[in-house]
Amino acid sequence: MEYKIKIDAFEGPLDLLLHLIKQLEIDIYDIPVAEITEQYLDFIHRMQVLELDVASEFLVMAATLIEMKSKMLLPKPEPLEDDLEGSVMEFEDDPREELMRRLLEYRQYKQAAQVLKEREQQQNRLYAKLPSDLSHLKKGNQPQTANATIYDMVTALQRVFKRKKINQPLNTKVQRQSLPIGQRMREVIDVLKERNEPVSFDSLFPYPNRSHIVVTFMALLELMKKKQIICTQDHNFQDISICLAEGAKTVAVD
Repeated sequence: MEYKIKIDAFEGPLDLLLHLIKQLEIDIYDIPVAEITEQYLDFIHRMQVLELDVASEFLVMAATLIEMKSKMLLPKPEPLEDDLEGSVMEFEDDPREELMRRLLEYRQYKQAAQVLKEREQQQNRLYAKLPSDLSHLKKGNQPQTANATIYDMVTALQRVFKRKKINQPLNTKVQRQSLPIGQRMREVIDVLKERNEPVSFDSLFPYPNRSHIVVTFMALLELMKKKQIICTQDHNFQDISICLAEGAKTVAVD
């Protein structure tokens, strides 16, 4: 039983010619017709030997190349004396010109098709996200605040230092002030109980004194560790709110 295979490696005769021109490193603007015809016919013959189906358009191009080769081999007619005396000579068109034009046009479309194919492949690797329900962001329906982390507390402390300009000394005379952390913890608890509502982080730093600010910050961290206070923050880099935790007790001074 005869077994035939149809090859689709080339989309048409122009595609095959472009492949041969690239393989032989031929200038598309100065095609050596004899060489390209020989290579083209050799490819067609190999396909026939392998019993591959050869489309009619490939055979038409083979006939066109053979005709073109024949025209290139014919001797050029010598100009007549009347033409040399002053009349304008009419030059015969280059038989390769039409083929060159078709090849350039085909190459342009092929390159454009390759660009579109690459864009399609890139688009296939993208996955769109379905629309999210953002109704909870509407005014009057804000999400619950999240507990502030230690990093949020440190960032808030840096803002306190910046606003109070602690980087430069405020007094020319150094004074030693001793404020135990335990005492400051009890003072913070008393302030929260007295106000009976969340207070801002900045309000717990009323004095522009470095040691007082550091001790207050350490007291807040210790109270968070003992789960005596809750520090929350609506959004990143916003002010932190501090309130008493449920079941908070008066802190004893160590």
